Amino acid sequence: MWRALPCLVLALLAPPVAADGEKSGAFDYYVLSMSWSPTWCALEGDARQSPQCDENRDLGWVMHGLWPQYHRGWPAYCPTAERPPSRSMTAAMADIMGTSGLAWHQWRKHGVCSGLSAPAYYALSREAFARVRRPEILRKLDRPIRLPASVIEEAFLEANPGWEPDMLTITCKSGRIQEARLCLSKTLDPVPCGQDVARDCRQKDALLDPIR
Repeated sequence: MWRALPCLVLALLAPPVAADGEKSGAFDYYVLSMSWSPTWCALEGDARQSPQCDENRDLGWVMHGLWPQYHRGWPAYCPTAERPPSRSMTAAMADIMGTSGLAWHQWRKHGVCSGLSAPAYYALSREAFARVRRPEILRKLDRPIRLPASVIEEAFLEANPGWEPDMLTITCKSGRIQEARLCLSKTLDPVPCGQDVARDCRQKDALLDPIR
């Protein structure tokens, strides 16, 4: 028994991993991930010359994806009998997702695990994103600022009465505000996040670039 204890401890401490190939439609809740577009452009998009980063796009929070989630871990690349989205479908999502390429990738990795058809998955994604009130004050920035990531969380909570802190997490990357992730039921009602999602950025001086 004592010999098995170290293995048990390691198993309990192991980080959650994606469960590739799990049954489509079998999950517990969704994570709506929203990226701060200026951060993505600064770290990746500008170098790729992505159309998302065109100054005429005026993008702030964009939808990264709607991710089926388990209470611990998440499914990905599930087998599905549903037809893949057409180019016109993915292009139609670029207004809220930045590019059609991201829309395609999100379907291929996450949408196939939803149990929905591609049109239904994109429609649900759009509805989820539309229900969120993005803090207007962030659109008024005229210069880069440094602030605690908790300030971004507070701004979302203030803009969306009824949300609780355990339903939302703010992430950082390379010292910058990266994403806001909201946990939702299958009917798109805000719900508490699982422990592997609720990992707030604790940075006190995260960089937030203004919308171009």
